[in-house]
Amino acid sequence: MPPTPSPARPQTAQGPFAHALAGLLDVLLPARCAGCGADRTQLCAACRSALATARPGPSALPWVHAAAPYADPVRQLLLAHKERGALRLAGPLGEALARAVRSSLGPRAGLAPLLLVPMPSARAAVRARGHDPTLRLAGAAARSLRRAGVDARAASLLRHTRPVADQAGLTAAERRRNLHGALTVLPRADCRLTGRQPVLVDDLVTTGASLAEAARALAAAGLPPKAAATVAAAVPHRRAATAPPGPDGPRRPRPG
Repeated sequence: MPPTPSPARPQTAQGPFAHALAGLLDVLLPARCAGCGADRTQLCAACRSALATARPGPSALPWVHAAAPYADPVRQLLLAHKERGALRLAGPLGEALARAVRSSLGPRAGLAPLLLVPMPSARAAVRARGHDPTLRLAGAAARSLRRAGVDARAASLLRHTRPVADQAGLTAAERRRNLHGALTVLPRADCRLTGRQPVLVDDLVTTGASLAEAARALAAAGLPPKAAATVAAAVPHRRAATAPPGPDGPRRPRPG
């Protein structure tokens, strides 16, 4: 009889059942590092260090802080968690997000209870992936902050009001037009935020259009976020002619 082949990981797993199967195989079978491909570990020491030692850099959005640049191996870690069901990466990625939250608040971190508000995922994307990666990272970041003595929790307060076009290939101005008015705050969300500082969180910031729309929606509901934090940033080092809403609500257009 021919030898029985070793079980292989699904390459295109989609949906809740396939996602759960991928997570089980991830636990039972030896893995490769999702960041660099090193054998028999899902996250090697070098890639963990890339998350732990990176610091926010200058960006076009001074109210947004990121833990690391959007470059390998961080890019590969985010893709593995988001698209390939590597759920154990939520812990270290959440710790990186928690550091970005503390950095975004500066001396205010820990002065008041925090509520981490993740960017909402489209329902179709959640169904296809079998999980909501941004909500999962927000929960992991909240747990990391609590271990550090900061009162924090995560809650999904935003929802889409209409479909939006795929952001890929759009300019910053086109992304802002595409997203304007696309988000709203869930009814009675203010009751859940009583006494807590809202902080927007996401896995990645590129032009900042999504975070700006989320900040607008929260500010319109009387709940302006104090800051925003992401695991990674790929923001051009130039300022747009019109600044997005900041931690204290909408900002005035810059002259010129």
